[in-house]
Amino acid sequence: MEHNSRSQVLAAVERQMPTHKIAYPEIPDFPRTAADLLAAFEDRVKDAGGEVFHLADAAAAQALLVSQYADAGIICSATPEITGDRDIHAVKNPHELADVAVGVIRARFGVAENGMVWLTEEDLVVNALGFLSQHLVILLSPQAIVGDMYDAYLRVHLEDTAYGCFMMGPSATADIGAVLVHGAQGARSLRVYLLP
Repeated sequence: MEHNSRSQVLAAVERQMPTHKIAYPEIPDFPRTAADLLAAFEDRVKDAGGEVFHLADAAAAQALLVSQYADAGIICSATPEITGDRDIHAVKNPHELADVAVGVIRARFGVAENGMVWLTEEDLVVNALGFLSQHLVILLSPQAIVGDMYDAYLRVHLEDTAYGCFMMGPSATADIGAVLVHGAQGARSLRVYLLP
């Protein structure tokens, strides 16, 4: 069998190419309303083991937080809308958050496709708040939900922050026996408070 050099193979391929350009198929536009995005986001959060609550204002959010976590322990809020027991701005060492029962964080935006929220170090104030807290409460504006990860990455500006992450639902892991455990590497529960 005759040995073909690289250039001979490429020339043979080129001879077989169509002589006219074939247009790429058009990508259809699937218009989605804000209500569609919100409903999809809620469904995905629930699929991931989280809960979603619609609240009118910060006072309603504070009251719900107090009722849901009356006996939880230390609440640490990284948002001005919700008050907690520990001042996040006074934390000098992330280990000081090891005993936090509930961490409250406002997310920049949510993603309807998968129920994730985008958090930066500015939102967390101390990054460990999102991972050492036993329970997470995420405040999210219902108007800040994008359709999918393509839309999400258009809103992620890594040059503006030293740290950012997408978070979805409570921490969960399953062993080889398919036993699901929540809270193994992070929060045991995640609740989204939809709050303008």
